[in-house]
Amino acid sequence: MKTNFPALIEAQSLVKIGDIVGAESALATMAETEGDHALVAALDEFPAKDLLAIIREYDTSKESLVNLLVTPEQFAKAVVLEKRYGDLSHEQLRGMINSVIFREGADPAEFLYEIGELDGGYDALVDYLSERTKRVEHFYRYGTFDLFEYGDDVKTQAIDDDLMNLNGDTDASVSAQDMANVIDHDWMEVTYILRFQLPELFREVLLKLRTRYQNSAQAMEDAEADAQVPDEDDEDAPKNEKIDKGDDEEESAL
Repeated sequence: MKTNFPALIEAQSLVKIGDIVGAESALATMAETEGDHALVAALDEFPAKDLLAIIREYDTSKESLVNLLVTPEQFAKAVVLEKRYGDLSHEQLRGMINSVIFREGADPAEFLYEIGELDGGYDALVDYLSERTKRVEHFYRYGTFDLFEYGDDVKTQAIDDDLMNLNGDTDASVSAQDMANVIDHDWMEVTYILRFQLPELFREVLLKLRTRYQNSAQAMEDAEADAQVPDEDDEDAPKNEKIDKGDDEEESAL
């Protein structure tokens, strides 16, 4: 990597040997000695995969100076690579997204927008919300995350046609309780921002969430159906065993 920032070379070398704490420290030291702006500029030259290796190890419980300074564009390029780690729980994905987009002074919508602009961005946001599909769908339809609430008026229910013409003009359908709880710096706030500030992005994410949920449900049904079908070989086994035994007795008689 050709760069005018020796700290980047050191950090990249440390990432390669698995010393993530050391890599983060090298970048933090650069910010301390040369200023925050120098680190932000330097990160434009830092490989996204190496940046990801650092920021995914930190969340709101363990802050990193890199997470506090990374720009929306830099962060988005790293986030779309997270699937390479094969983390089916997506726990670290959620942790790093929350720690970065909800940092003090940040505009979460700007970060989410930049993620959605890149190939793989929709999928990253679907991974982030994948365990909340039913509640995201319910929020879209009824303006509440409570699965047992359906709004004060049945007319608040959204229809699928609305999804194709979604806009962020109004949030009047959101319940007072959800408005109070939505600022959780977590998935509910992300869902709210997507729905009312980035409606086109919300539409694409919800469509993908639906597809993934339906595919998962179908796979489970198929697995259950296969488990209930008797094995033909098992049914024939006793019959074959009896025949073989008779053959043996006939050979002995001869």
